[in-house]
Formats: sequence, C-alpha cells, structure tokens
Amino acid sequence: MQTIFVMVKCDLGKAYEVADEAVSIEQVSEVYSTSGQYDLLMKCYLPEKTDIGHFVTSQIQTLPGVKDTFTLITFKAFS
Repeated sequence: MQTIFVMVKCDLGKAYEVADEAVSIEQVSEVYSTSGQYDLLMKCYLPEKTDIGHFVTSQIQTLPGVKDTFTLITFKAFS
C-alpha cells in the first residue's frame, strides 16, 4: 500500500462541497480543511501498483469545484 497526500485548491466557496465528495472516494482516507495556499489536504491509500498520476487526474482533479492540486508522495511512515 502506498500513501499520498493531495493538497487541493478549490473554487471560492466550494471547499466543503469538494470535501463531501472526496470522502466518498474509496482510496481517500481523510480530508482536512487547511489554511494557506490550499484549502484541503487529502490522505489517500493506494494499492502498490496504482498509477498515482492517473488516480489524481481522474479521481481528484475531476471533482466539481477543484481548481488545482499538489501531490506529495511518501516513502516511509515513522511511529
């Protein structure tokens, strides 16, 4: 399993609507509202062989109200 974080910039006034839609995507584990340049932070768990670029462009960027994304790919989780 690979973990990625996707920072999402939404159209004005659409962050809550985008978050509501995003939580229904199976691979999206958590969605946080954030301050700063991006409106939302999504934590996603993808099967090892999943094409990250295809997942982001087809599942996240196509949500109504999404304006821009920035994806962080993780390597190791520390506990």
